[in-house]
Amino acid sequence: MPFQNHAARTFKAAVIRREAPASSGVYGLSNAREWIYVGETDNIQAGLLEHLEGTNTFRKGGLPTGFSFEFCPPHDRVMRQLQLIVELDPVCNEPMRRRPESAYVGYFNSVRENY
Repeated sequence: MPFQNHAARTFKAAVIRREAPASSGVYGLSNAREWIYVGETDNIQAGLLEHLEGTNTFRKGGLPTGFSFEFCPPHDRVMRQLQLIVELDPVCNEPMRRRPESAYVGYFNSVRENY
């Protein structure tokens, strides 16, 4: 299932400050062609601004022009991030994209056991 709060939001500082919450969740960066990156954070707004300012860039897939996000409690964020990576296949989550499905299952199970 794609982002629950999927809407076309422009990847600009003013829009991020106005629309992205300072809350726990997952987020995705995209452009007109593809998903670029899916991340998880304690503060969605700060995470997005960090990407925009270039201090934590994942620009291999091109410059992001849009973003989406959804709220997610801290103990579920990594699991939800992985689900979105499998579904959306973002170009800059490369190490996770190369894992066989069985590795995801093992990782999901280890995450569940830790919570």
